[in-house]
Amino acid sequence: MKVLGIETSCDETGIAIYDSEHGLLAHELYSQVKLHADYGGVVPELASRDHVRKIVPLVQRTLAAAKLNKTDISGIAYTRGPGLIGALLVGSSMARALAYAWEVPTVGVHHMEGHLLAPMLDTPAPQYPFVALLVSGGHSMLVNVRGIGQYEVMGESVDDAAGEAFDKTAKLLGLDYPGGPLLAKLAEQGESGHYAFPRPMTDRPGLDFSFSGLKTFAANTIRSCDKQPQTLANIAKAFEEAVIDTLLIKCRRALKQSGHKTIVMAGGVAANKQLRLSFEAASKKDGFKVFYPSFEYCTDNGAMIAYAGCQRLMAGETTPLHEKAMPRWPLDSLQAI
Repeated sequence: MKVLGIETSCDETGIAIYDSEHGLLAHELYSQVKLHADYGGVVPELASRDHVRKIVPLVQRTLAAAKLNKTDISGIAYTRGPGLIGALLVGSSMARALAYAWEVPTVGVHHMEGHLLAPMLDTPAPQYPFVALLVSGGHSMLVNVRGIGQYEVMGESVDDAAGEAFDKTAKLLGLDYPGGPLLAKLAEQGESGHYAFPRPMTDRPGLDFSFSGLKTFAANTIRSCDKQPQTLANIAKAFEEAVIDTLLIKCRRALKQSGHKTIVMAGGVAANKQLRLSFEAASKKDGFKVFYPSFEYCTDNGAMIAYAGCQRLMAGETTPLHEKAMPRWPLDSLQAI
């Protein structure tokens, strides 16, 4: 089965084709970073309009890259939610129109399930069951994964997600948008031990996250510092270490609570190199396995949607053409396959 995947949940237009027998055949991605940079964040209306401009050429390019035509496509998967409603409508409308015209089934994919399954695109792939750490600009959650659609949310962010805290703190440091990767790069020049940042919600039981207070602590630290380049780098280092330590502490708790021996990291923050190094070191010390997607599959992309959609289509699941996009959609409400 060859599945066309369409991702338009926020500010990336991602198109891909996944073959159930031969794996990923082609994928194209267009990022709107430059479009939103002047505003310091995503402008929903501009994002929707840009998806409209880019989606048809990207579908054509992806088909050409895979050396396929429309008659080779067996089904279409699209991000149904969660996300920005206008952006979601562009992708879902395109998917349903193509499905109707090409007379193939379509399935709406949960955006976070796509991220959760993204490591399956690489080799070796993780084996079920495992604990998934989903960390992005909009979400931070720990999920007990027993199989596709068998998800138990063990903990999630009660305010700012980890990626959101990275971006906001980067802005406080005077870095451009998107700030998360730039903060990580600045942190490479910093030195540990100059600032003692808190590890939020680690002094109490539970697996929920809270990064809003950490961002406020960073803001107060930046406001009172001398603003020298090395000082700012040291603050970036302390902030990054605090986020990573917090995520690691919670993951260790989740492994103990679930009894699993594998952590799967996914989402945009999973591209952070120091986060990966810290989890690799912890895995060797504690005896658990850690998996994460290739860097190109960490941010929003069509490949993860094509893969997730292919699994559901092969299991016989389809989404009727009249079904609406879902800007809010609980992950643990999905059907198991």
